[in-house]
Amino acid sequence: VQLVESGGGLVQAGGALRLSCAASGRTSGMYAMGWFRQAPGKEREFVAAINWRGGTTYYSDSVKGRFTISRDNAKIKGYLQMNSLKPQDTAVYYCAVRTGLFTIATITVNTEYNYWGQGTQVTVSS
Repeated sequence: VQLVESGGGLVQAGGALRLSCAASGRTSGMYAMGWFRQAPGKEREFVAAINWRGGTTYYSDSVKGRFTISRDNAKIKGYLQMNSLKPQDTAVYYCAVRTGLFTIATITVNTEYNYWGQGTQVTVSS
C-alpha cells in the first residue's frame, strides 16, 4: 500500500486545514487508517483513526472536538479536518494504514500500522 498525504501548510491560530491521504496498491486489506503527528524533539503521537470498513472513529484527547477523521471508500482516500488549530498542533502529520485486525488498544499505537506516508508539515502561528 502506498500513501500520499497532502493539504498541510501555514495557518494562523484558530484557523482550519484539511489533510488528505490517498491510498493505492493492495488496498483491499486495509482495516484502519490513522493520523499521527511528530513535533520537533518529540515522539510521534496518535491523533485520530478510523475503522476503514465500519467507519468508527477514534481521537486523542488533545484533538477531540476540533479534528474530524473521515474516509471515502470509493476514492480510497482518508481525510483529517482540523479546526480551531492551536500553535501546539504544529507538527509533521503522517497518514498510516493497518492491514490487519485491530483492537481499541492497538489502533492508537504507531507500531501497529504497516504502511506510512511521507508526512505533511502543518504550522500554526500564534
